[in-house]
Amino acid sequence: MPRLSLKAFLRRQQVLQLYRGILRALRHVPAEEDRRYLKDWAREEFRRNKDATEEDAIRMMITQGNMQLRELQRTLKLAKS
Repeated sequence: MPRLSLKAFLRRQQVLQLYRGILRALRHVPAEEDRRYLKDWAREEFRRNKDATEEDAIRMMITQGNMQLRELQRTLKLAKS
């Protein structure tokens, strides 16, 4: 594995943190079928974009992903109450 610059290393950590956060949130989706569908969708999105190198595009994807994660968490919280 090639050595990562500090910037690339930190960006990679952000991506992994987002991915783990999404998978953690999906554990709270009540319906098994929905949970599986969303997990497959998330996995495919990350896989599809794994070779992205353009810094602005990566930053935008992370921002969008975090917004979607917050929305998912809000929706799950509302569904529980």
